[in-house]
Amino acid sequence: MSKPRITRSRARLAAAQALYQLDIGGEDAGEVVSEFQSHRLGFEQDALQGETLGDSDEKLFADIVNGVVSRQVEIDKALAGALVAGWALDRVDATLRAVMRAAAYEIIARPDVPAKVVLDEYIRVADAFFGGEEVKFANGVLNTLARKVRPTEFGIPAQ
Repeated sequence: MSKPRITRSRARLAAAQALYQLDIGGEDAGEVVSEFQSHRLGFEQDALQGETLGDSDEKLFADIVNGVVSRQVEIDKALAGALVAGWALDRVDATLRAVMRAAAYEIIARPDVPAKVVLDEYIRVADAFFGGEEVKFANGVLNTLARKVRPTEFGIPAQ
């Protein structure tokens, strides 16, 4: 894996962690971003399965966290539309919800990043936290969302 890809992968992992912190703690996004940039990003520390947050892409991290916060209503509506009937987004585990929100933001707002890259990256993040059924669940929801938002990237004619 190339160094730029590693730094982006680590930024995505950190963004999911920050979004979880925001969801659970109700803190201010600016404070959480600042905390991560001052005390977590750029520092070698144990995270999940040997991952570290050292040498992360701080700009991408901040964009994801701030983007999710500023577009959360739109993101949550898009995710809710990709869930199977009868499931509400608030029923999804908070950690998995944070991962899916970060991925949804990149799918919706970052056309510079191919959808398949976004899917691969966030499925890896979900797997770092869970493994098993939760990863399959996230994969299904995010694939559904990506195909709705960016159909041409999957060979589906735009409607």
